[in-house]
Amino acid sequence: MPVVQVGVKRIGEKYRCKICGNEVEVIKVGGGTLVCCGQPMELFE
Repeated sequence: MPVVQVGVKRIGEKYRCKICGNEVEVIKVGGGTLVCCGQPMELFE
């Protein structure tokens, strides 16, 4: 089953890299998928 990647949707969402631990918080929504270390970042609360 293919992995479905969901792009950035809301201001304030937080994403973390599973590899290096970098974290980002969305301040402007522009769509797309955040990528770090060659992998999509995961949304966390």
